[in-house]
Amino acid sequence: MLVPPLVHGLTLALVIGIVAGLRAMLAPAAVAWAATRGALPLRETWLAFLGWRFTPWILTVLAATELVTDQLPSTPSRKVPPQFIARLLSGGLSGAAVGCAVGLPLQGIVLGVVGAVIGIYVGAAARARLATAFGNDRPAALIEDAVAILGAVLVVSSL
Repeated sequence: MLVPPLVHGLTLALVIGIVAGLRAMLAPAAVAWAATRGALPLRETWLAFLGWRFTPWILTVLAATELVTDQLPSTPSRKVPPQFIARLLSGGLSGAAVGCAVGLPLQGIVLGVVGAVIGIYVGAAARARLATAFGNDRPAALIEDAVAILGAVLVVSSL
């Protein structure tokens, strides 16, 4: 049985929120690429800036920087207020963009924020367990990076 487009779109909004909870800048970068290539109809919305010519490039640089800085021991926890809030905003923004694809940007915001909370807490717990199992945080961080990237690719390719 095929999934109705509305359910599919809202599920993708939740998943992009989870990506934002794992890596804050990766979700908007992925959404910006989708908007630029025409997969997200954002031209006549308040999110049109995501489809501007340079937006995906700027967000990709920020996402790549985040992937590198996340490996540093001095990087603060994703659960401290500034990091937490940034991930909620990123999830909400990215979820709204995906929600626009099915005409439900407000529901997309809510699902993006819920997904970000899931990504924050489940991601932190999974990474801690993996780091303990490996005896080192780096492999756990790289696995988390891979999961976030795959999630972003899944959402963008499903639009």
